[in-house]
Amino acid sequence: MILLVGGEKGGSGKSCLAQNIAVHVTQKYAAKVLMVDCDPQRTTSDWIQARNTDESLPAINCIQLYGKIRNDLLSLDERYDYVIVDCGGQDNLAMRAAMSVATYVMIPLRPKRRDLKTLPHMEDMLSTCKMVNPKMVATIVLTQCPALPTQVKRILEAKEVVESFGLRVLNSVTFSRNIYDDSEEKGSSVIELDPSGKAAEEIRAIADELFAIPPENSYELN
Repeated sequence: MILLVGGEKGGSGKSCLAQNIAVHVTQKYAAKVLMVDCDPQRTTSDWIQARNTDESLPAINCIQLYGKIRNDLLSLDERYDYVIVDCGGQDNLAMRAAMSVATYVMIPLRPKRRDLKTLPHMEDMLSTCKMVNPKMVATIVLTQCPALPTQVKRILEAKEVVESFGLRVLNSVTFSRNIYDDSEEKGSSVIELDPSGKAAEEIRAIADELFAIPPENSYELN
């Protein structure tokens, strides 16, 4: 199964989300997981490097791929239970190639106007890729949400904006918490740093909600 975590807007926590989901499925399903870092900034590759220095943390495989990666991903999908692709915050060849074969596409966005302004372009890109990859399930997930009760309206309004473009948005969100940055710097995850904490609950909820959505078609176009 191929999961792409990508999008046009930088700073929305794509790498952090991909890393934490990788740890989650490794723990929950004892899955064989490969992370594919397509971001020139090498955020996930650096995270793996930090992780490998801590012998107490289970190893997660990671490789770097760029450009026309469609055939590479199809080959890797046969060898791993989960191939989790981390793309940078821009529309590029690697992201479109990954969309053409991914079972799930998750696009993190903050509930901010400058993030939501990318929705028209993302909707157009997803519609195009859907013609090639009809089984693809694409979702928006709101990240780094403000935790103050007075900001709930902003989150709900952001979800309404996403839905106005005909896009699916997950009920589960992440809130702005220091533990996300702290765990990434250590090569760890929020699940490993504080298994019973609120951030760990957020990651589990996002992953479980996402993977509960069945692929929209059971066939692939030739």
